Amino acid sequence: MKIPGRLVGIGAAVALIGGVTVAVTTYGAEAATESLLSQGRPATSSSDELSSLGPGNAVDGNTGTRWASAEGVDPQWIRVDLGAAKTITHVNLSWEAAYAKAYQIQTSPDGSAWTTIFSTTTGNGATDDLTGLNGTGRYVRVLGTARGTTYGYSLWEFKVYGTTPGTQPSASPTPSKTPSSSPTPSKTPSSSPSAGKDLTDPRKKDIAMQLVSSAENSSLDWKAQYKYIEDIGDGRGYTAGIIGFCSGTGDMLELVQLYTQRVPGNVLAKYLPALRNVDGTDSHAGLDPNFTRDWKTAAADPAFQTAQNDERDRVYFNPSVQQAKADGLRALGQFAYYDAIVMHGPGDSAVSFGGIRRAAMAKARTPAQGGDEFTYLNAFLDARVAAMKTEEAHSDTSRVDTAQRVFLNNRNFDLNPPLSWKVYGDPFSIPA
Repeated sequence: MKIPGRLVGIGAAVALIGGVTVAVTTYGAEAATESLLSQGRPATSSSDELSSLGPGNAVDGNTGTRWASAEGVDPQWIRVDLGAAKTITHVNLSWEAAYAKAYQIQTSPDGSAWTTIFSTTTGNGATDDLTGLNGTGRYVRVLGTARGTTYGYSLWEFKVYGTTPGTQPSASPTPSKTPSSSPTPSKTPSSSPSAGKDLTDPRKKDIAMQLVSSAENSSLDWKAQYKYIEDIGDGRGYTAGIIGFCSGTGDMLELVQLYTQRVPGNVLAKYLPALRNVDGTDSHAGLDPNFTRDWKTAAADPAFQTAQNDERDRVYFNPSVQQAKADGLRALGQFAYYDAIVMHGPGDSAVSFGGIRRAAMAKARTPAQGGDEFTYLNAFLDARVAAMKTEEAHSDTSRVDTAQRVFLNNRNFDLNPPLSWKVYGDPFSIPA
């Protein structure tokens, strides 16, 4: 269930993506002293695919806007001016669909002479959280030297953290390099989620998937939904898979594109031209009569299941959870953001995730701004309901009213089970 046009076509949706996902859950002394240096600072780039996809989008703190370079050209770069020399300890890169097989993080005192503080040649996509870095400079840039696709490079967010020289943290940990599409938790989860863990904890993430599946598929068995596909008559063409990828909104196209990059000649590859043609419409032209059958065949392929997981995380889960954490929200708020971006898309219109968040912030301050978490989440859910009621297909707001609002009223900010809720009148529960 997505808003049409929330994503541009894959030709513009390209990414500069690192060779490894680098994740450190605990930063020690560094976590207590470093600060975000790049947000709102001047940014420049080697090229922009469109004027609306300029480098400032990558440092604006908005996960619904992005920078994209010209297509088909190596090398390309984006840099941010921090205004004065800083000690760089941590860079977070949130990438779009295509990626760099090779890139470098570089610092410079003057924008001319560059020093490399991180590099990789085995990029595989998703989000890179590069901690334990050690560099100094006024300027920081990402230099992409080898594309992972035929397109270009693109970043949703380019975040640089550090300190002013002379106040740098004590010995930084060595970066932990994990070839994965999402951060690896530092601890093995227990048999049930514990208080305080956020939505990136595997057990909490599974709860989030069950909650969304209860609304999208009337079932808690979200892993059974890889093969799901139907036209639900909402103007978005076919809706399919674990998160409701739609043929009319771009994300199904990007999923099949990713699958084909990984498994050339797969059973869905032949539909790529048709998926490009129907993007932005509810048409089945070029897909019928066998697309639904072939989708179900592909769903038995572990590589296609992994592709669905990775696209879910890249487009929906990672950006929403990152934004919620930046807003000071715990697991319940992270889920509220995630569920909203699943339904409304990651855009910035009044009825997309960015617009809903903006409307909520006009009514209440986020915890990160010193506001009350309960008050802010109520404002966010109110804005979410208002957005849902603008569209007939989403006019039933029970996934908020008798689910998320129930958890909020119970002050279950950590989203700990047992959980009981209703969606469309159907009862669901997750035991402790």
